[in-house]
Amino acid sequence: MPLPWWSRSLSETEHIVQGLEAGGVDYVTKPIVPSEIIARMKVHLANARQTQGAQVALDAAGRFLLAANLDGRVLWSTPQATRLMAQIAPAQPGEGFVLPEAVRQWLEACQTSDAAQRDGIDLSRLADAPRTLKLAYVGQIGGREFLLRVIEEAPARDEEILRRALSITQREAQVLVWIARGKANRDIAQILGLSPRTVNKHLEQIYAKIGVENRASATALAVRALSGQ
Repeated sequence: MPLPWWSRSLSETEHIVQGLEAGGVDYVTKPIVPSEIIARMKVHLANARQTQGAQVALDAAGRFLLAANLDGRVLWSTPQATRLMAQIAPAQPGEGFVLPEAVRQWLEACQTSDAAQRDGIDLSRLADAPRTLKLAYVGQIGGREFLLRVIEEAPARDEEILRRALSITQREAQVLVWIARGKANRDIAQILGLSPRTVNKHLEQIYAKIGVENRASATALAVRALSGQ
């Protein structure tokens, strides 16, 4: 009489492959060796700590990053990226964030096309978002997982208005636009791809050029310029 399936040792290669393909991260066969089990557990715990540490570091650094698969499902995202993506891809009950179909097609194209395709896709146009958001390709992780960066861009029109009205450079105008929108220096640095120290330097130059002494005065002047007053 054959043994029931739960008492059999499924140790053939095909069984191991099936287990791993089903989502398992390891496979232990009988007879069980306690020292081997403990060694495997230590390895998995160490890997879990490294993964958790990397996630915490990304969150603490204020990175606007997320990972998604070809089905458009967001696998994980930093808090900063989650806030922005909520405008584009509302969370589905029990499923989390799912990216629009156009983004899924873009991800597929990123696998085979040149660097120009990977520059990014405009999310605001897809979902009529109140902000100008762009999704940029960072890299591919494995066969079906992609690392992406959410970028919040200031409308070029606002930058041009401030540049002309206040006689400042294009980069200074970009910084001032985000100051007027209430962004902190760290956020502005992330959005524009600068260091916080560089943002501070730009602010010092802006204050000197427009004749103000602090952030509040610069913000008020920028808002008046943008509103045409």
